[in-house]
Amino acid sequence: MKTISKNEFRERRIHLMERMDEGSIAIIPSSTEVIRNNDVHYPFRQNSDFMYLTGFDEPDALCVLMPGREQAEYVLFVRDKDKEREIWDGYRAGPDGAVEEFGADDAFPVDDIDDILPGLMEGKSRVYAHMGVDPGFDHQLMAWVNQIRSKVRQGSVPPEEFSDIAHILHDMRLKKSRQEIAIMADAAQLSAKAHTRAMQICKPGMYEYQLQAEIEHTCMMEGSLRPAYSAIVGGGKNACVLHYVENNQKLNDGDLVLIDAGCELQYYASDITRTFPVNGRFTAPQRAIYDLVLKSQYAAIAAVKDGAHWNEPHEVTVRVLTEGLVELGLLKGDVDQLIEDESYKEFYMHRTGHWIGMDVHDVGDYKVGGQWRVLESGMVLTIEPGLYISPDNDQVDPKWRGIGVRIEDDVVVTKTGCEVLTKDVVKEAADIEALMTGEVQQALF
Repeated sequence: MKTISKNEFRERRIHLMERMDEGSIAIIPSSTEVIRNNDVHYPFRQNSDFMYLTGFDEPDALCVLMPGREQAEYVLFVRDKDKEREIWDGYRAGPDGAVEEFGADDAFPVDDIDDILPGLMEGKSRVYAHMGVDPGFDHQLMAWVNQIRSKVRQGSVPPEEFSDIAHILHDMRLKKSRQEIAIMADAAQLSAKAHTRAMQICKPGMYEYQLQAEIEHTCMMEGSLRPAYSAIVGGGKNACVLHYVENNQKLNDGDLVLIDAGCELQYYASDITRTFPVNGRFTAPQRAIYDLVLKSQYAAIAAVKDGAHWNEPHEVTVRVLTEGLVELGLLKGDVDQLIEDESYKEFYMHRTGHWIGMDVHDVGDYKVGGQWRVLESGMVLTIEPGLYISPDNDQVDPKWRGIGVRIEDDVVVTKTGCEVLTKDVVKEAADIEALMTGEVQQALF
């Protein structure tokens, strides 16, 4: 299985410290375990920024970076070794493991942090941290600063300025390395296999959660430890609810089912949406809406290229969908005026995509200096147009009501255009029908 190398983690830290001010310090906390109920925890998932810099997958840790410091530029505070707790909760790397296994220059027990960290912060010109994200960490950070301030008369020098590290760090995360893209391609292939499986087994009378179970089972059997997000499996009118996650309704003959699901692999997300007929055959109205959404997606993917701006795929999608809605009679009027008036939002109310990486809705600004960001090779985004016709919309012909369609793929920008990472699951209507009815058996990799 592909992984991020220790050398790449080291290069990330070096790159970040090169962008920090001289004489500064960065403090990045890990995630903590969260109680689900009584003494049971939610499954632990490391903070993405912390993982991006350290590769350290334990809770209650802290990463400290100090560019130019002779003794140790990279320090980790981690849980101490504890044989008793390891019997109950599993292995701990401890300070020695943080150095030997994860490349820290030095490491200390996190229980000693209040005695050590203020000394590392003392005299620094600037402190970089996540500001306003975690009130508990903000309070702890100020407690360390106040500890330094209390000793000013003895010569202690508190930090002069505080900066949010998100701008620097998230800009780094936006462009993916070859190793990152390789892992994302593997995650995309697993999720494509799972969507293919869902199409093959779907039949009227099943429940939405049964398709969800098949998708998650397929991904885990292939090495994914968890979904990248809560799956959406919406049959019939449920497909018109953008963030439908109940997934508890029966799938009915004659309806479509929309599945938005993807696995996480080695801390990198995939995100696929496919919409298909429960019984394996599109009705004429369903096919008309589906083909229009697919046409818009192809046009948007073609607009993804190095040097294009972020909003171009969305603009292309809006035009194709609006023209199609006029042709189908769902909108009436001049296409340009309908776009200017945003009349299409009655049926298409979300954006065409988002960044994807360690987080399914990944970090990174969409605008820079008030202008749409220019796409660059190595950026990864989703392309996911859709049309949603409310079952309660009495302004349209009844044949359209309750149809919800979204088609989503993960796309990496290249120097010559783009590559669709999730291409291994069919999306042409005829191919979907052939797969579902058994006329064509797609190999499950």
